[in-house]
Amino acid sequence: MPFVTFGWEVKNAETSVGLSRLIYWLHQWRLPLLFFISGVGIHFSLQSRSVFSFARERIVRLFIPLLFAMFFTIPAQVYIERLQTGQFTSSYLDFYPTVWELVPYLEGTLTWSHLWFVVYLFVFLLLPVFAIFKIKAIKTLKEKIANSFTHPLLAFSLFIPFTLYYFTLYLAYPEQQSLLDDWFLFIFSITLVVYGYILGGSQSFWETCEKYRFYYLSTALLCIAVLYYEFWWKSELPKVTDSRLYLYGTLNSIHIWTLILTLLGFAKKHLNFSNRFLKYTNKAVYPFYILHQTVIVVSGYFVVQWSLPISVKLVLLIFICFLTVFAIYHWLIRLFILTRILYGLKPKEVEQ
Repeated sequence: MPFVTFGWEVKNAETSVGLSRLIYWLHQWRLPLLFFISGVGIHFSLQSRSVFSFARERIVRLFIPLLFAMFFTIPAQVYIERLQTGQFTSSYLDFYPTVWELVPYLEGTLTWSHLWFVVYLFVFLLLPVFAIFKIKAIKTLKEKIANSFTHPLLAFSLFIPFTLYYFTLYLAYPEQQSLLDDWFLFIFSITLVVYGYILGGSQSFWETCEKYRFYYLSTALLCIAVLYYEFWWKSELPKVTDSRLYLYGTLNSIHIWTLILTLLGFAKKHLNFSNRFLKYTNKAVYPFYILHQTVIVVSGYFVVQWSLPISVKLVLLIFICFLTVFAIYHWLIRLFILTRILYGLKPKEVEQ
């Protein structure tokens, strides 16, 4: 992100159009995939606990890490941004008290930044829909609906709601990640969570993804090619409700959904196992997510000042950030009950 052509917290003097095009494509599907996976996780979590127990656990594992990050981790990103732009010139110790003025970013310092995903997921979990599905009759109906998506075209057809969101909400509510007045992103994301919740427990759905993964991949690649040719290569996105919007909304909806189906299919085929490494990394994912952007911004502030090509800076920044976050997780977060709770882990003894 420090090297793309559009704005971010810390910027390199030289930017890369190629990286910008790559990042824009990744942005289309990586968070939608996480929202779907979150829905799958909700399904399996509710199999072994009550709605009340589930809600209590999610408050601890989502809301507490969010608040801690907003007040003690993310402010460093705002400081670096304002340091680079010349809006602030003093030390971090002088800057930090502005967080407690409780004035939202941009006017102030307080922001959830990249943890908007956690905010949205937390709000989704407050909705009563998951409690309703605990009712036996509705739970049975949920299973019947999920198992009906054995036909590849039926699974494919689930892209249709996303096209309607593009046609009706995409221009009126541009993506802001601010929760309020962000209806396109909000409804798009909660649809994926519900999809994951309903479909995640269906063996037949997973088998469909696995069996037809190459068909879904081919469809996604075709859409990607057209999207780059018509829209992304020159960053010429639809601005008004016309045929271009309908084309973009249809193609991108198909692209995002079929790519998710593709990844699910390949995961079912090749990643349907566990080992010590996966158990370790599975627990590390959430702390890594909470920390990664702050570490990138702070490290990037120094890296972008070096007289090196973008490619070298990028590789160095990846190594610096990965090793930094790994060290913090491995030797601090996972070792202590307090840090485990603050970073969304279960408060239990360290696994050996």
